[in-house]
Amino acid sequence: MIIKKFVGKTEEDALEAAKRELGGGVVIMNVKNVKRKGLAALFRPRQTEITVALEEEKDNLKGVRREAVPGQGQNGGAGRPTEFNAVIDNSQNIERKLDSLQKLLVSRFQQNETERAEVSEEEDLQCYDAEEENEETQEQEEITEQQRFIRLLYNTMIESEVDEKYANQIVDEVDLSGQSNLPIDYILENVYQKMVLKFGRAEGIISGKEAPKIILFMGPTGVGKTTTIAKIASSYAVEEKKRVALLTADTYRIAAVEQLRTYANILEVPFRVIYSEDEARQAVKEFSDFDYIFMDTAGHSHQNEAQLENMKKLFGAMKEAGDCQTFLVLSATTKYRDLMNIVSRYHQITEYQLIFTKLDETDFWGNLLNMKLYTNTTIAFVTYGQNVPNDIERFNPQKTVRQILSTNHEKIF
Repeated sequence: MIIKKFVGKTEEDALEAAKRELGGGVVIMNVKNVKRKGLAALFRPRQTEITVALEEEKDNLKGVRREAVPGQGQNGGAGRPTEFNAVIDNSQNIERKLDSLQKLLVSRFQQNETERAEVSEEEDLQCYDAEEENEETQEQEEITEQQRFIRLLYNTMIESEVDEKYANQIVDEVDLSGQSNLPIDYILENVYQKMVLKFGRAEGIISGKEAPKIILFMGPTGVGKTTTIAKIASSYAVEEKKRVALLTADTYRIAAVEQLRTYANILEVPFRVIYSEDEARQAVKEFSDFDYIFMDTAGHSHQNEAQLENMKKLFGAMKEAGDCQTFLVLSATTKYRDLMNIVSRYHQITEYQLIFTKLDETDFWGNLLNMKLYTNTTIAFVTYGQNVPNDIERFNPQKTVRQILSTNHEKIF
């Protein structure tokens, strides 16, 4: 894993410099404003410093172990190898991201160790035959402190409802056999970085080459599509002063139509109800001089083949009419098996990015990682309440990983 800092006038300038040097696969790990040095700092604005990471093709701890073992030089001498030191130094660049999380996990680890010792002491008072005692002693000797900490991280992910397959993948990438003296904080940082890289960078709404940019929203009933559209549309209309129009094809629920109409009136933007593909094309022409067109669709069961086919035709018409981008809206409270069925059926309609709603209604965020890896697409936004235009933000991989690895599941919004 390559971790490096870049500085620019803005975050975009610094990211562009990172991409020029490391390529397009970099992931931003941290962003902060930094002061210029010297007298010029009095007359110039601050710069933006970003810390980026790039996972190399064979970047894992096994690669480090094959080349050298901590405590030995490359020629067998004392001291850590240069490459191993570089990995340790780079891992320490994730400032302020892991302090509270590390304390929680280490505290829990120490608590587990104390409980294990108490259980062992109680068992010593009981009568076991010699064969059972020998087997238990041998098993305890084979499990190192690092392995127990890895097991704690694995169990924490499982408790956060990360699928076993993905939890095992993450654990396998930090297999520590042969590395008997790595500190626990290094193990935690390595797992943290791996998980952040797996989430990748949120793309969000990508500006179109020509106006209007058409933003389509789809998803099951009750996930909060209409409210989510209002939050995003208000951000563009009010904060960025863009010309925005709202459309809805959700003609099955009068309440949904009236809800979006109310938001349109508040924002003072035009609103149309769409009943057919022809009306969709006509609406795009009518708002051809607008910056963005946001379109709601009917929430329905992903098992309803007829409605899925109708939506596919509607989306096809919209794509013919202009530059489109689609978001699949999901609830963080939905069961993992149901989520797998939902994303698979909607994938038959079009490519999409994900939006997760109702994060305030669950303490367990493992499904965000599950869906990211299952769909191999990006998570764009998350919402955590009903307030418009608030309670929405661009997806933050670092915050999400801290919540998944947290042991007390405190609310972080």
